[in-house]
Amino acid sequence: MKSLRVLPALLAWCLQGASLTETPAAQANLHPDALTRVTRAMNIAVEKGEISGYVGLIARRGKIGYFHANGQAGVGSNKPVGKDSIFRIFSMTKPVTGVAVMMLYEEGKFFLTDPVSKYLPEYANMQVKTGAAGTVRAERPITIRDLMRHTAGFDYSGMTLAKPGMNLAAWSQALAKEPLPHHPGTRYHYAVGIDVLGRLVEVASGQTLDQFFDERIFRPLGMKDTAFWLPADKVSRLVSLDDPGEGGKPKVNTSMWQDMQKKKPEIFWGGAGLVSTAIDYARFAQMLLNKGELDGKRILSRKSVELMATDHLTDLPVEQAMGAVAQGYGFGLTMAVNRGPGKTANVGSQGEFNWSGAAGSHFWVDPKEELIGVFMVNNMGSVVRNRFKQMAYLAVD
Repeated sequence: MKSLRVLPALLAWCLQGASLTETPAAQANLHPDALTRVTRAMNIAVEKGEISGYVGLIARRGKIGYFHANGQAGVGSNKPVGKDSIFRIFSMTKPVTGVAVMMLYEEGKFFLTDPVSKYLPEYANMQVKTGAAGTVRAERPITIRDLMRHTAGFDYSGMTLAKPGMNLAAWSQALAKEPLPHHPGTRYHYAVGIDVLGRLVEVASGQTLDQFFDERIFRPLGMKDTAFWLPADKVSRLVSLDDPGEGGKPKVNTSMWQDMQKKKPEIFWGGAGLVSTAIDYARFAQMLLNKGELDGKRILSRKSVELMATDHLTDLPVEQAMGAVAQGYGFGLTMAVNRGPGKTANVGSQGEFNWSGAAGSHFWVDPKEELIGVFMVNNMGSVVRNRFKQMAYLAVD
């Protein structure tokens, strides 16, 4: 009898960190009819011109029960989106930086409550704006946790300080000379703090951010198409970046981001800049669902993932600007955290965590349902991801 009681525990141990495998929906405990409705709704979004094309992936208990692509790889491309299409993921770069920071935290490089100036001295004497031209000294130092939860006092204006020829170190030096819009620790304001974390990773590890990501995260997780820039033989798989147009029809985006990932950048941003595929990012998400492990490769400890996925905002006010957390969500360490369906007014689970990209991409991890989802599009400002996620939850059997 004792051996029978041990069997479930042994099975759970064997499955821990298991690789993602594609299976029929029912075997992934997802309802096939509900997933058919997901596809229909996403295809209608393509037909109406809300998005150019998409790749959607839903996995439960380590099994991919939904993996579908449709539409074009950008306006006028005449090239279909495929499951291996590569997308600019913008701010979905942030959780990757968060994992990098936590890896160094586990190595004892710093405490999250440390002032970042202990490692980046340029932030030692921050000033805060008081009016049109006045400033006062910050009431307290910026901590590493402040950077991870967007309470450092920054806004996104710091991105304009980037100049040709700058690397991440030079940009950080320039940012530190600018007064803060808010006192550190007083409010959530989505900002460049996670880009500063990218510089912290470089200083603490002795590697450039792209090297750390590649050696410590992407290679161990088998994320073979995720990087800050693409080699020539992969550029043809990069989906074009589109903007909203008249009558809801997309048009080609003409910003610097259109060609940015086609060559090695000067600055490796901790808050944006990566390209990835749906399956690559699903492997990252599954690692988080597995409490830090995938395919026998441990990236983080279970307790570090739990710390990342805990709401660190509590009752701090949220600045209603770009990147504000959705209704009913708090914020952990580089990711939004669901405070419960009664507060979000949407399907989901308390403790689910997620983040999105500016071009409409999204991922989520739901430990309670053992569920992950990845939605890839490259249409600036698109919110079709919300529809995909809502309908995906209704397929949970």
